[in-house]
Amino acid sequence: MGLLLRLHCGLLLLMSATQTCSVLLLEDEKPTRDHLASVIDGCPGLTLYGEAGSCSDARSVLKGGAPDVLLADLGLPDGSGIDIIREARELYPEMEVMVLTVFEDEENVVAALEAGATGYLLKDQSSDELGDTILALMRGESAISPKVARFLLKRFATPVPDTEGQKTRRQCVAEDELTRREGEVLSLIAKGYSYNEIAGLLELSRNTVRSHIRNIYRKLAVKSRSEAVFEAAQLGLISFEEHI
Repeated sequence: MGLLLRLHCGLLLLMSATQTCSVLLLEDEKPTRDHLASVIDGCPGLTLYGEAGSCSDARSVLKGGAPDVLLADLGLPDGSGIDIIREARELYPEMEVMVLTVFEDEENVVAALEAGATGYLLKDQSSDELGDTILALMRGESAISPKVARFLLKRFATPVPDTEGQKTRRQCVAEDELTRREGEVLSLIAKGYSYNEIAGLLELSRNTVRSHIRNIYRKLAVKSRSEAVFEAAQLGLISFEEHI
């Protein structure tokens, strides 16, 4: 009986170790879609949940269940991928959404992130790194193209004029001020470093870094890295001369 129990536990551990992350691919150009599908299928730890070439196709797939990640283009023949991102996040709040597109303009970047995208990559990046980037996104690490990250920092470098609501946010942060270490972690988040890289740079454990990030999210009243950078930028908590 003891041997059977050990074998059962070993099987459960093996199953846990081989769990994969499912990806729904939304891309209208078939050659590109086929290539990305092969990259996803060929990456250990990832599995292709489904493919969609239009907004209507994506809606049909999403009605059947939730993938772990939606990998979405923005320019689609029957609408905008931003609409699908918004709808997908409303249906499945826990699902991660990564944009993969040629659009790097302010309107599309900001709209996609506001709709619920948690990652934003440009198609000029090497597709060989796509699988690792998706897995990093699932671990809570950075998944924003450096070009886009620099753009966002510049976009929010100019302080937003104080409104009554903004003053309230400033007062809230002042009452629950970030510690020096949290400020350092926030600065590295804004530069696009992963949790592991931040831990190495600050000589902290990964769990300690996670704890600092949780505190940052709580104090800034945000739920993601991109939201933390946006809010910190508007509140003047980041020195942009160091990042741009």
